[in-house]
Amino acid sequence: MDKYDCLKLENQLCFPLYACSREIIKKYNPLLKEIDLTYTQYIAMMVFWEQKKLSVKEIGQKLFLDSGTLTPVLKSLEAKGLVRRFRSSEDERVLLVEITEKGENMKEKAVSVPPRVGSCVNLSPDEAMELYRLLYKILGADDTTAEQTT
Repeated sequence: MDKYDCLKLENQLCFPLYACSREIIKKYNPLLKEIDLTYTQYIAMMVFWEQKKLSVKEIGQKLFLDSGTLTPVLKSLEAKGLVRRFRSSEDERVLLVEITEKGENMKEKAVSVPPRVGSCVNLSPDEAMELYRLLYKILGADDTTAEQTT
C-alpha cells in the first residue's frame, strides 16, 4: 500500500457522501421551487411543522447548522410570512422563532415533496433505513428513527 493511497478519491468516504447529498438536493430543487423554498428553508420548515416554536439555538442543533447559516434562512422565512422571530420574555438573550398560520398552511403543499424525491432514490425501504441509521451514527446523533429517509 502506497502512503498516498489515502489521497485517492476512491478511498474517501466523504466524497460519495458529498456527491450524493448534492444529487439528492438537485432532485429537491424543482419541487421546492414550486412552493418557493430553498432546501435549507425547507428543512427549517420541517422543524417548525413538527415543533411549532423553538429557539434559534435549538433549530441549529436539529439542523446541524451554525447561526451564521441559520440567521439568513430564518430572516427570509420571516420575510415570506412563514415564521415570526421574537425575543423570549423570560430571557431577552434568547431569540425564539415560531411558525405562522401561513407557514402551517404550507405544510399541505409540501407533503408531496418527500415521496416524489423518494421515488428518485434507487434504494429499497430497508436500504434507505440502514443508510439513514448509518448517517446519523456518523453525525453522532442519538435519534435514528424516521418514517421518511430522503
